[in-house]
Amino acid sequence: MNTTSAGDLRIGIIGLDTSHGVAFTRLLNDRHAPAHVPGGRVVAAVKTSSPDMPASVERVEGFAGTVERDFGVKLLPSIEELCAQVDAVLVLSLDGRKHLEQARAVFAEKKPVFIDKPLAASLREVREIFRLAEAAGVPVFSSSAYRFYESLGVVQRAEVGEVRSAISYGPAYLDPHHPDLFFYGIHPVEALFAVLGCGCESVVRVHTPDSDVATGIWSGGRLGVLHGLRTEAIPHKVTVFGSTGFAEQQPRDTGFNVFGAIGASQLAGPDSYASLLREIISFFRSGVPPVSAEETIAMFAFMEAADESKRRGGQPVKLSEVIDAARSLEAGGR
Repeated sequence: MNTTSAGDLRIGIIGLDTSHGVAFTRLLNDRHAPAHVPGGRVVAAVKTSSPDMPASVERVEGFAGTVERDFGVKLLPSIEELCAQVDAVLVLSLDGRKHLEQARAVFAEKKPVFIDKPLAASLREVREIFRLAEAAGVPVFSSSAYRFYESLGVVQRAEVGEVRSAISYGPAYLDPHHPDLFFYGIHPVEALFAVLGCGCESVVRVHTPDSDVATGIWSGGRLGVLHGLRTEAIPHKVTVFGSTGFAEQQPRDTGFNVFGAIGASQLAGPDSYASLLREIISFFRSGVPPVSAEETIAMFAFMEAADESKRRGGQPVKLSEVIDAARSLEAGGR
C-alpha cells in the first residue's frame, strides 16, 4: 500500500541491491506499516548493482521489482534524472566502492544525502566524500542503524560516572572488495564510538577466521574493545564501565544475519530501521547531520588502523598514521 501526504519530502534511492531499499521504502511509504516513519516518501530509484558481488547482482532485480510493484517507485536510468525529481537522496548501494562517485553526482545536483554503510571502501574515499560535500555546501551523513537503537540509548543515558572503558560485539562479516571491518564490522564499531566518541589514539587487532578483537586506546586512558563475529546468528551488545557503575545493553532482537530475510524486528520496535529513518528525515529537513564528519572519519580510521595492525602481526597502530597516509594519497591524486 502506498499512502502518503502532500507535505512529504520526495526521496530518491540509489542502489536497490540490498534489503534496505525495500525496508526503508515500506516504512516511509506505507502509513499502515508497523512503525511507519512520516515525513517523506520514496518516489524514484536507480537500481545499480556490482557484477563481482553475488549478493548484489543476484538480488537487485527482485528488490527493484518489489519497490516498483508494491510502492509505485519509478525506476530511472541515471542519478541526474533521479535528482531532478526528488528533494533528497538515499545512497543504499551494497558496494562501498561505488559510493564516492554516486555521492559526487548527487552533490553536483545539490541534494542532501544519506549514505548507507559502508560509507566507502577506504579511509581516503571517506575523507574525499566529506571534502566534496563541504565544497558543494551539501549536507551528508552516514550511520549504522545500531547507533539509534533505543537499547543503546539506555546505555548512553545510564548513570555510571566517568566512562572508562566499553566493549562492543556484533557482526563482522568479510567481503573481499572492502577492508575487513568496513563491510559489516562498521555496525559494532559505530556502537562503540556512540558510547566513547572521538579520541581514539591507537589500535591493536587480533584476527582469526571466526572473529576479530580490536582494542583501541582513547584519550585519557579509556579503552574500547571491538569483538567482531562471523558465525551464523550474530548477537550484538555494548557494555560500558564507568567510575561508579556499569551499564549493559539489552537489545530487542535475537540476532543478526547479513543476507537473511527482513525480519519484523528490523521494521518495527525500539531497535529497528525506523529509528534510523526518523533521524534521516529530520536531517533532510534541517540539514544538520546527527553524526559529525569528524566522528565518522575517526571510525573509519579506527578500522583502517585495525587492518594495518593485522598486517603487522598485531602491532599497535596509531590512527594519526593511517590518517596521514590517506592525506598523502589525497595530495598525490589531485
